[in-house]
Amino acid sequence: MARVALAAGFIVVAVIVALVLERRRAAPPARDAYPVPAQLDRADFPRPDAPWLVALFSSTRCDSCAGMADKMVVLECAAVVTCDIADETRRDLHERYAISGLPMLLVADAEGVVRRAFVGSATATDVWAAVAELRAPGSTPEPDLGREILPERRA
Repeated sequence: MARVALAAGFIVVAVIVALVLERRRAAPPARDAYPVPAQLDRADFPRPDAPWLVALFSSTRCDSCAGMADKMVVLECAAVVTCDIADETRRDLHERYAISGLPMLLVADAEGVVRRAFVGSATATDVWAAVAELRAPGSTPEPDLGREILPERRA
């Protein structure tokens, strides 16, 4: 009988230790990626007939957004339309495409398929190179710019 009581005591102690250790376990790391829309309706943006769209989802309250429009507007030409979609003026588009990370710069083709994306501040060189590579594959030394956050199915 004493052995049974001793064994039960060890079991209770083991359960208590396990519970304490479980509570002390670190929380899982936060997700560091934001969802990127896979498809845009080109009718929602200027010049839907242009072969390429560079859309910047931004906010006037976002420090990282400052300067991003200047980096993309120089890409504007007959083949590329650019637009800055500020949250304060086009909240409907931010909600429609579930934009949760700002700034978010998307490069979409004529059908609206998002081919490259940058979430957070990006350099002008990276943005320009990503668009150049899409327009003329093999033209840049780093063809995967903007691709790391997109699923492989869109490669």
